[in-house]
Amino acid sequence: MAGGFQAPRVQAGMMATLDFWFDFASTYSYPAMMRIAPLAAEAGVAVLYRPFLLGPIFKAQGWDTSPFNVYEAKGRYMWRDLERLCADLALPFRRPDPFPQNSLLAARVALIGLGDRWGEAFCRAAFRTEFAEGRRIDDTAMIGAVLTDLKLDPAAVLDAAQTDNNKQHLRQQTEEAQRLGIFGAPTFVASDGELFWGNDRLERALQWARDGR
Repeated sequence: MAGGFQAPRVQAGMMATLDFWFDFASTYSYPAMMRIAPLAAEAGVAVLYRPFLLGPIFKAQGWDTSPFNVYEAKGRYMWRDLERLCADLALPFRRPDPFPQNSLLAARVALIGLGDRWGEAFCRAAFRTEFAEGRRIDDTAMIGAVLTDLKLDPAAVLDAAQTDNNKQHLRQQTEEAQRLGIFGAPTFVASDGELFWGNDRLERALQWARDGR
């Protein structure tokens, strides 16, 4: 598709939308994923789920890993902050090992699901697997188990996730994130292009998407 993948945009009179950009390896994307659906429903905003890969974006900045690994003090703070945040939200939390995990497979599967009715449920389940249970989302058998729990055929879904078209879809999604100026996750982008970075900006992003200011 010329110009890369473009998410659908709302027309006049339709419900406001907010693009939710996330990487399954992103720590703060975990609480954002678990919070966004009820908050968006309350605000009257439709969420467009946009999985992408932070790796190419970090690489363009000269990093071969998460900045939380590059900057040790920042990483220590992040883990403690995430523990506090999850406790406040009553979300179970286990620090994943290794960190960051390879999120490629989960992102590809998510794109298949988001084209169907089970995508959001898969996204939440994948984040729980990684950050609540401490399991590896780069493991095909583990992703297959997640799909089985969702009453899906794991072999069929995994085959669809590895098609050339779906791989290209994820590349286009990541390229679109780069064009938008996204540099981390979670990031929320309103239909007018206004960008909000971080789990703590979710409520503000929903307000902007709804009110335009």
